[in-house]
Amino acid sequence: MKKQIGDLWAEFWDGRTQREKTLLMWGGLAVGIAIVYLVLWAPAYEGRARLRESLPGMQRQLAQMTAQANEARSLAGVVEGVMPTGQVLKDALAKSLADSGMPPTQIQLVGAAIQIQLKNASFPMWTAWLDDVRRQYKVQVAETQIQALKPDGQVDLTVSLQPASAK
Repeated sequence: MKKQIGDLWAEFWDGRTQREKTLLMWGGLAVGIAIVYLVLWAPAYEGRARLRESLPGMQRQLAQMTAQANEARSLAGVVEGVMPTGQVLKDALAKSLADSGMPPTQIQLVGAAIQIQLKNASFPMWTAWLDDVRRQYKVQVAETQIQALKPDGQVDLTVSLQPASAK
């Protein structure tokens, strides 16, 4: 295959006059330069110019994000000390239970505590949920009554949760 292409090229080239050969060489050189310019140099040059123009904006964005991250870090300590109580805590716990697939039979505010009743609940799901809300909402179990049901892992339960700082 290579030999055939070489033979075809030699036949084509030998059939040209010196003037045609010179024109073909200069034309090939011009086409090669045009390809190098259009494929390699021009895109790189334009991309470099675009980056040079966008760099100051990116630096401003970085400075703004750094300032926001520092502000978020400083506010994180403040937020950790705020614990929901009362109706806000009741609504948050009800939503959390519903999101976990355990809609409460009853949820009510009893003094500073929230009393939750669940029927036919999965005990492993409930303990995972309880651990989650204990950390997230800073609550503790004040009182609980759990009754095992016939299917393994299912329970009826009543639990009173109160803010962790309340005793």
